[in-house]
Amino acid sequence: MSDKLTVLPPLHAPGNLAEQIVARLSADIRDGRLAAGARLPTEQALTSALGVSRTVVREAVAALRADGLVVTRRGSGAYVADPAAGPFRIAAPHAPALGDVLDVMELRLAVEVEAAALAAERASRRQIAAIRTAWRGIDRALKRGEGAVEEDFAFHRAIADATGNRQFPRFLAFLGSHVIPRQSVRLSVDTPAGRRAYLERIQHEHARIVSGISGHDAGEARRAMRDHLTRSLERYRNLTGGKKNGRR
Repeated sequence: MSDKLTVLPPLHAPGNLAEQIVARLSADIRDGRLAAGARLPTEQALTSALGVSRTVVREAVAALRADGLVVTRRGSGAYVADPAAGPFRIAAPHAPALGDVLDVMELRLAVEVEAAALAAERASRRQIAAIRTAWRGIDRALKRGEGAVEEDFAFHRAIADATGNRQFPRFLAFLGSHVIPRQSVRLSVDTPAGRRAYLERIQHEHARIVSGISGHDAGEARRAMRDHLTRSLERYRNLTGGKKNGRR
């Protein structure tokens, strides 16, 4: 790409200018208007075309580099990265579409079912105690009338830790708030009693998982986790009228 920026008019809208540049260039890269290997305009050309400071341009390029969309070469400039080499990312859940929530839940189903089985096979007494502690933490939160979102995440993280494979907890840490979707998507249980009954059903499912892992029964732990996540998936899928991922 040359330094003639016919597709990048100056920025006028208020807000974070670096974020606006990132959004524009990210869209061009993902849509193929900027192909892999293409050289981005120079810092000077960007500042001139966009009407922003060098600091803003540097911040935007740094963000694009952190997202794996561009690579920088000393003395040469910034280039569009190969999409296949970019990191796996999931969009931040500011206002997630229900279909996106279901996609992540299906991904969890594929990973956490086996994590439960590995935990049953490998967990030490200390790790089983940590799983039980996290499970009881959910109970305490429910008794306080809370949603137990953080406690629920801690429970699943404790199981991942017990696999003995550090990639499982790293995966859950990456998903973060996506792991417990009820904090961003409301089910049709809009009364305190309804929410409490719903959370108690989930906790009952958790109890079966704890039992399977504590008994070192990989088959039961696998079935219990699969049943738990499948039921959770169905609860959210019902919000779409039964359509997979909320799409026709």
